[in-house]
Amino acid sequence: MADEQQSRPFGLRDRLGYMFGDFGNDFTFILSSMFLMKFYTDVMGVSGGIVGIMMMVARFVDAFTDVTMGQIADRSRTGPREKFAPWLLRMSGPVAVASFLMYASWFRNMPMVFKIFWMFFTYILWGSVFYTSVNIPYGSMASAITAEPRERAQLSNWRTIGASLAGAAIGIILPLAVYYTDEAGNKVLSGTRMAWAAFICSVGALLCYLLCYRMCTERVKVEQKSGKFSLRELLSGIIHNKPLIGIIVSSVCLLIAQLSLQTMANYIFPNYYGNVAAQSASSLVTTVVTLLCAIFTVQLSQKLGRKTLGILVSAFSAAVLIIAYFFRAPNAWIFVVFYGLASVGIGVYSLITWAMITDVIDDTEVQQGERSDGTIYSVYSFARKLGQAASTGIVGLLLELIGYSQATAYDPEVLQGIYSITCLAPAAGFILLVLSLQFLYPLGRERVEYNAKKLAEKREAQKKEQE
Repeated sequence: MADEQQSRPFGLRDRLGYMFGDFGNDFTFILSSMFLMKFYTDVMGVSGGIVGIMMMVARFVDAFTDVTMGQIADRSRTGPREKFAPWLLRMSGPVAVASFLMYASWFRNMPMVFKIFWMFFTYILWGSVFYTSVNIPYGSMASAITAEPRERAQLSNWRTIGASLAGAAIGIILPLAVYYTDEAGNKVLSGTRMAWAAFICSVGALLCYLLCYRMCTERVKVEQKSGKFSLRELLSGIIHNKPLIGIIVSSVCLLIAQLSLQTMANYIFPNYYGNVAAQSASSLVTTVVTLLCAIFTVQLSQKLGRKTLGILVSAFSAAVLIIAYFFRAPNAWIFVVFYGLASVGIGVYSLITWAMITDVIDDTEVQQGERSDGTIYSVYSFARKLGQAASTGIVGLLLELIGYSQATAYDPEVLQGIYSITCLAPAAGFILLVLSLQFLYPLGRERVEYNAKKLAEKREAQKKEQE
């Protein structure tokens, strides 16, 4: 269904361009996952439980907007050079503006009903509408940039590098910039500083999206889908697509682990340890770990298979966090070491996950004879948002259970609960990730290589027919 366009060879420009795409994504996504709950609980005075409920409500909206955007992407007319990239140009501005508006600290003295309404409105506008309209075409674009499995693995690597750089920019710099010390000596989040930080991140996201658009080339011409959309057929296709179900469940588990760890960093370092410098250091360590993992991940994934590699690193990270829970690190810097070791699982799995979704797309084409990059990626994107909502909902509920609020943020029993949540919530996510990969995801190394061979033969046959 796709044929190679005659264009410049795949190379460093594409890898860097694709990296900038996720750099742009995560300027707003990581900002939200790291700071949104902390902003609304500590600056706006909204309970963590309500923030978690908001995340869950937004995911119901995503069930419609993600699939709709996937259909729009698949049914978009393929231009002389590109099919997916124009959406980055169209929607980069709206997603940047909506992200900034989520951190409206100037409304902190408004009635609580208004603050909750504003939180729901801006979060859904950002995540369910504008972020969806740029992220799904961006993710689908990987299959159009190249058809070679190794090159797709490189795109997955560079995409994760982009996310790591955004995480470093936010996680290292922002804790040092947005907190201040109150009269009691506590580290407190500043609403005004947070709003300025959101503005800067929105500008950065806009610039990165434009670089991605300019630097990436779509070589594989993905034809426009024209058949009538059937929700019944879509749901049936998902239910009977075991690799898709496996990658969906695995992604939810990964994000429970990753985002619960990131979110709780805003509580364990400033509150439990009183050390935001260590929080910045933890983000730096995570970035360094991911970049080091990127050196050998492609080779290891080729040797072991992406599935086996994902199982091994996830089990390692779960073990690290369980040890940290029982060890009770006596100071922030020792905990940074545990944090960095636990990030090995996040880093390696993030480096391979985007290649795994293209494996699922290829397998679907082999099994069903039809390629639906945008639709499959939209379902996968929705699953990742479920993971985000689940992690935020779980963290919000757990904070409620330990009695966390503006008034109790530094009580001794609450601080002990913060430490336990920081270790056990992500550990549970990693354990579930191991189980989902082992029992639900069937695409081992042999099957991925078989699919690549079958599709290469199919493309070669199509070329001969056209000649």
